Amino acid sequence: MTNSSTELVIPQMIVGLGNPGTKYDQTRHNVGFMLVDLLSSAWRIPLSENRKFQGICGEGHSPTGERIRLLKPTTFMNLSGQAIRAMTDWYKLSPESVLVVYDEMDLPLGKIRLRHAGSAGGHNGMKSTIAHLGTQTFPRLRIGIGHPRDKSPDKDAIAHVLGAFSKAETPILHQTLKLAQEAIEFSLKQGIEKSMSLYNNRSVELNAD
Repeated sequence: MTNSSTELVIPQMIVGLGNPGTKYDQTRHNVGFMLVDLLSSAWRIPLSENRKFQGICGEGHSPTGERIRLLKPTTFMNLSGQAIRAMTDWYKLSPESVLVVYDEMDLPLGKIRLRHAGSAGGHNGMKSTIAHLGTQTFPRLRIGIGHPRDKSPDKDAIAHVLGAFSKAETPILHQTLKLAQEAIEFSLKQGIEKSMSLYNNRSVELNAD
């Protein structure tokens, strides 16, 4: 593949990373699941469990009218790549057409960051995805969840990512997910590159209504 900056990268599959089960529902680590649920509702693409793909998934049409697949792996975070590889193999999709959405502690809540490629950055779900796809060259959308040190220097990172959003954070989260939805919908029309330039500097204000 040539340099991604010269190619129009349009997602054909969107994967949200998270952990299955009510114990992890609505936790910071599951913002990828939350975004897929939002897209499923907005785009009217029903999701159902598919054991072949080791995930909860659906196929339908994006707002641009193109075929799109949505996936929430049910393998637990550190094995996410198994489900992603199963689905990409079935639909014969290239890694470059798979957009992976996940949480990022090094971004504050209210910020999102699109990239064409990159390392796992210590994220276990991304480590598994890179291992199973055999490349780091696939688009990803990171959703900021803030770092525990921002609240308390002694707060544990694992407790932070597996914790729920506070009452004050919830409205900001909802607006951030809507911002992420807009960024994805723009990328489906104009490609990842243009969406990066338009949305990576945007943020949801903490005092937003």
